[in-house]
Amino acid sequence: MRCRAALLMLMSLCATALSAEPPKGQSASAGPAANQEAPPNPNLVKLPFSFPRGMENTPVVFRGRVLLVQNDRSTKRDEQEKASLFVQDMVTGQEVARLGTGFSFVSALVDGEELNIFGTVNTNEEWTKDVYRFWSSDLKSWKQELAIRREGDEHLFNTSVCRDDRGYLMAYESNKPVQWSFRFARSKDLARWEPVPGIQFADLAEQSFCACPAIRHVAPYYYVIYGIQREKGPGLRYQYLLPETKYVTAIARSRDLALWELSPTRHPMLDPVTGEGINNTDADLFEFEGNTYVYYGTGDQATWGTIRVARYAGPMKELLEAYFPANVPAIKFDAAHGKYLYP
Repeated sequence: MRCRAALLMLMSLCATALSAEPPKGQSASAGPAANQEAPPNPNLVKLPFSFPRGMENTPVVFRGRVLLVQNDRSTKRDEQEKASLFVQDMVTGQEVARLGTGFSFVSALVDGEELNIFGTVNTNEEWTKDVYRFWSSDLKSWKQELAIRREGDEHLFNTSVCRDDRGYLMAYESNKPVQWSFRFARSKDLARWEPVPGIQFADLAEQSFCACPAIRHVAPYYYVIYGIQREKGPGLRYQYLLPETKYVTAIARSRDLALWELSPTRHPMLDPVTGEGINNTDADLFEFEGNTYVYYGTGDQATWGTIRVARYAGPMKELLEAYFPANVPAIKFDAAHGKYLYP
């Protein structure tokens, strides 16, 4: 444990910070409606390493082990059914479990002595289909069952699950009614899921991306971290470090899942730096030894991508709350009517 903490401290010393000011040699680039007077971002520091495999991922602590749950998925259409899910020990670097052939878009949740993994069916002919749950107490024997069945001919993608005072809440991504958007489902036992009626995080008004959600509950708020476009919808209101950036990660919060408030900070939560391509999305996060780590995907969303990590020197609750300074006007999203509300 002491060695791990020392390694993380060493990495942070030579990292690049995501702050209000761009790294040396880079200049901030603003959209046409960007708020130049917006408050600075929390000090989320990008660490100088990457995981070259996969894109979707969830970091967890299971029985004292720090694990990264990931997926392998080819960019070739005729190799989608070869996709699979795997679990990597982040201390030793070893793969400790592989499961779910034909599944990708992975997420995970530790529930006591059980690791739950959610994956979406991949096919060569029909793209993606339903979401399944896998679970194990020993990382060797896995059980599997249907969690979310798609509606009609829609395609489901990323998922994320958290606990709240009513049980469990899932955010799951779809290509309908907008590509991309997401909905919510609830469960008491992680086995039977019921969609939340009348609510969808889909930008019907501007048709902008609401992609790859990661959901957390820190009372009294739900927080969702999700992908947006730079040049459409709320993406126009942020400043950026690079002119070529296209896809970034935003953060929003809500008390009831119906009305959401977007962070009014100067930059989006995750914004590419040199070497990360045009993309910083597919983010997930966990808390470990008093710090919060955000794992996210880089690349061009087509031919290459890596997983990178950013660190916040404090607990997750503190990080999430820091994106919402008091008395600052913010964009809202009306999930009952599918539109952003601009101040």
